[in-house]
Amino acid sequence: MADTSFDVVVIGSGPGGYVTAIRAAQLGFKTAIVEKAYLGGICNNWGCIPTKALLRSAEIYHYMQHAKDYGLSADNVSFDIKVVIARSRGVVKRLNGGVEYLMKKNKISIIWGEATLDGAGKFTVKKSAAEAPKGALGEGAYTAKHIIVATGARPRALPGLEADKKLVWTYFEAMNPDKMPKSLLVVGSGAIGIEFASFYKTMGADVTVVEVLPQILPVEDAEIAAFARKSFEKQGIKLLTNTKVTKLDKKADRVVATIDDGKKPVTVEFDRVISAVGVVGNIEGFGLEKLGVKTERGCIVIDGYGRTNVAGIYAIGDVAGPPMLAHKAEHEGVICVEKIKGMSPHPMDKLLIPGCTYCHPQVASVGLTEAKAKESGREIRVGRFPFVGNGKAIAMGEDQGMAKVIFDKKTGQLLGAHLVGAEVTELIQGFVVAMNLETTEEELFHTIFPHPTISETMKEAVLDAYGRVLNM
Repeated sequence: MADTSFDVVVIGSGPGGYVTAIRAAQLGFKTAIVEKAYLGGICNNWGCIPTKALLRSAEIYHYMQHAKDYGLSADNVSFDIKVVIARSRGVVKRLNGGVEYLMKKNKISIIWGEATLDGAGKFTVKKSAAEAPKGALGEGAYTAKHIIVATGARPRALPGLEADKKLVWTYFEAMNPDKMPKSLLVVGSGAIGIEFASFYKTMGADVTVVEVLPQILPVEDAEIAAFARKSFEKQGIKLLTNTKVTKLDKKADRVVATIDDGKKPVTVEFDRVISAVGVVGNIEGFGLEKLGVKTERGCIVIDGYGRTNVAGIYAIGDVAGPPMLAHKAEHEGVICVEKIKGMSPHPMDKLLIPGCTYCHPQVASVGLTEAKAKESGREIRVGRFPFVGNGKAIAMGEDQGMAKVIFDKKTGQLLGAHLVGAEVTELIQGFVVAMNLETTEEELFHTIFPHPTISETMKEAVLDAYGRVLNM
């Protein structure tokens, strides 16, 4: 007889879900994970990882096109989009195998199918269309003392801009195009929209981005977003802010978009459209309403430890609200199961969650923007350092970038850090660690950064905030 009773069951096997399950197993809980379609969830299969594989191909293609800038020659440079996509899907397959291995290693049962919550500690699983991994449990009735919902999110659909998967894409279709579009409209300039705009522009498409707000990358510091905008526009990406797409008329193999900047609407034809207007939590269809679990704005309401208003039901990751990031989901899940175990984890501090956008140039940040720091009523110090003053960046041919830091003037507390340029998605963690350890400016002054590295821009920005910059 298959085992149907568990201590902890996680519904959803994305990064938040499978990491939560692993931590639960480490803590001695009898653990299972429920999945209906993809081990590794959207992130590993259709989000974080495959997009980075595509962007890596675009990055290498960019360098091949600019080989002469490095004293090299590369003639007749081209690409095969089918092979580029195949490489991306190969990366996904490898990671899926890794998640399955981790489940076996940690003795976590995989239950394959669609879960429905029936009551306190009870749920039913129905068969799903996707093929189950070998040895997975199937449909039936199950019990668990603690049920953690990690069902993730899906693309938001705006009226009139709904995706049809042929002419109007979500990120699913954008990662697996039937052919390379010559012209592309991207609706929304958040991380997803900008990453796809960067990929398709590098691969030769004529790209237009429409953003309803006055700033691209709306969650980023205004100065960093403005720097990135200039770089994108220099590459040839058209960026239209304070602008809406009010209508899409679909033709046989084209889309006519009505674009309104508040002055005079215009119509423009595009081969394809990507709708990148955000995501909404997957909260419907599996019994939350029946149990009385509180939701708000399309997400499950939780406390700092993942607990909902219903005892024994928890939520983590995208389904539990912004920021909708894989690393937030993972950490949130660890906090949740450690609290269930009776440990004393710190509740999630969202100001310490870094955000990264893997466009060219990259953008990364943590903490308060300059505007938010001023709004908080603090007196602040702001430091900046451009990549043009950094030897490694110049040697790499990547001198367009900057580091920006914000300190509390009275206490020396690092309130925020914002980067744009080459490899800044790797650099930002230095500032995340500093903020987590409550590092002050004095301690950063005495921290030795290796030379030559781009990371030296981080220290120079700190020095600049206090009038001590050395290399500019």
